Amino acid sequence: MAMETRLSLRQSQRVVMTPLLQQAIQLLQLSTLELQEVVQKELLENPLLEEVQPETAEQPEGKDAPPDVPTAPPSEPLSSDAAPAPTTERQTDDLPFDLTAVMFDDHEERSLVAQEDREDLPFENMVRSVSSLTDHLDEQLRYASDSPLVRRIGTEIIGNLDEDGYLRASDEEIAQRCETTVEEVAKVVKLVQSFDPPGVAARSIQECLLIQLKADPNPDPVSVEIVEEHFEDLSRRRYPDIARALKLPLDRIMESVEEIMGLEPKPGRRFGGNDSRYIVPDVVVHKMGSEYVVVLNEDGIPRLRVNSLYRSLLRSNGDKARAYVEKKLRSAVWLIKSVDQRQRTLRKVTQSIVKFQREFLDKGLPYLRPLSLRDVGEDIGMHESTISRVTTNKYVETPQGLFELKFFFHSGIASGDGEMVSSVSVKKMIQDLLANEDPSKPLSDQEVALILKGRGLTIARRTVAKYREELGILPSHQRRLAPKRR
Repeated sequence: MAMETRLSLRQSQRVVMTPLLQQAIQLLQLSTLELQEVVQKELLENPLLEEVQPETAEQPEGKDAPPDVPTAPPSEPLSSDAAPAPTTERQTDDLPFDLTAVMFDDHEERSLVAQEDREDLPFENMVRSVSSLTDHLDEQLRYASDSPLVRRIGTEIIGNLDEDGYLRASDEEIAQRCETTVEEVAKVVKLVQSFDPPGVAARSIQECLLIQLKADPNPDPVSVEIVEEHFEDLSRRRYPDIARALKLPLDRIMESVEEIMGLEPKPGRRFGGNDSRYIVPDVVVHKMGSEYVVVLNEDGIPRLRVNSLYRSLLRSNGDKARAYVEKKLRSAVWLIKSVDQRQRTLRKVTQSIVKFQREFLDKGLPYLRPLSLRDVGEDIGMHESTISRVTTNKYVETPQGLFELKFFFHSGIASGDGEMVSSVSVKKMIQDLLANEDPSKPLSDQEVALILKGRGLTIARRTVAKYREELGILPSHQRRLAPKRR
């Protein structure tokens, strides 16, 4: 067979995760407070980026008007599989940026419209909700269980946390104060340890780190083993000893060490040394008449634009200076566009959630319907990974209270009439049944399943047991032995 060498051209497309694209995706995941920090940092580091002061926010005229710059086509919402990428050409006249928008009118008008929307709201809906670690956990406890006993034990546990979120009382002490069993206290401790912030209610830093590692649906077994079995070596940084003990390469151990070092050793720290902080809603849902209005909370997020003197900087002599200015220009424009994209995406996602969860907003928890990321993604034409990112670390203030956006996404169980019922609503039904049972004849999981079947919900006994355990409620034979609930 003859061998030959030849050249050929092939055209292909592929997604390249540029640093700027990574930044845009990361901005989707930030809370309002975190976004403020990022923007303030960029203002300090990028000389071409400036904050629009309220007194200078009017449309410039005459010689201060923005230069005539080619306008980019409207950008679509960012997703994990497609996003605009900045050009790398050197000619500034060919930069595909709408500098008019990011320097003056467009961005400012959107911000002013949002501000006008907020001014129509009652004052009490504009006030930031103050929350301490105790308040934050108490709120989760109220949603986690309706059992008076579980709530009494949970309140005692939360009251014995120090400012770093560590539990400073033994199960025996808590059991004595609550007049219950050690076994029941241990169950509720596990329940509280499942709350946010991750790692709360641990009694040691080792337990705290383990709770955080195991909260991951797919925890790294090497990281877990290092913390469980080699914690002393880890704390003394004896990494080669750990590698020898686990019979793994040192670089593999260092990967796990890096993950462990990224965990939070003091879960209560972000609530402040005095155990109090502000939880700032990223979005406010307010009922006006018969409709719900979604208003973004843009308090504290500076309005940005590119400094109008950038052209004089571009005329600087020297390729290095010119390249530096072009790099900072692209970075500034991309940040402005990314922040604006984040806000518009957050608004669209929240509006979709409001549409799906209208009954919950009107009537409360029993009417929360099953909802998936895909449902919202298909509704607004975005990839579900984008929905997941934009709902991370975001809170929404609603007529029913303050919730994390992730709260609204739950699996469902089919009812007799073909409708899907949220797993949260099913848990509420189980809570109500067990809270009102005869203490001398507590309901078994099978009996609960039969009662729910009579209400049109076909649910397996093991599913009832799973939900009961997640609620921190003991099995029927242990509830019969427990002290009478008040």
